[in-house]
Amino acid sequence: MMPGMRGVNPRQMQQAMKKMGITQEEWDDVDEVIISRAGKSYIFKKPAVTAIKMQGQNTFQIVGDYKVVEGKVAPAAEGPRKPDIPEEDVELVASQANVSHEEARAALEECDGEPAEAIIKLMSR
Repeated sequence: MMPGMRGVNPRQMQQAMKKMGITQEEWDDVDEVIISRAGKSYIFKKPAVTAIKMQGQNTFQIVGDYKVVEGKVAPAAEGPRKPDIPEEDVELVASQANVSHEEARAALEECDGEPAEAIIKLMSR
C-alpha cells in the first residue's frame, strides 16, 4: 500500500488516476509472455498481466511462475517456439539414451531443451 493511502476507496483511486492521465487495464487472455535477455529467455505461462499507461509511456506488470531457458526463444508470431539447443546437450542425450543425434535433438525440442526430460522420454518408449 502506498504511504498516506490508508482508507482510500478504490473507486476514488481510479478517479484520481484518471484525472492524472493514468489508465490501467487487466489482460485476462494472456497465454504466454517471453522475456529474452543475453543468453537466456524467461517464459511465463498464463501470467496475470496489467497494462498501465502514464504520461505516454506503457508499462506492463507480469505476475506468475516462469521457466528459464538457455538461449533466445522465438515468439509465436515469428514461428514455432524452439529453444537454442547446445550441441553438448544433444550429445549427452544421444549417448545416455543410446539414440541418434537427430532423435536426441527432436526429443530436446519436444522437452523445451531440458536434457533430463528428453532422456527420460526416450528411455521410456
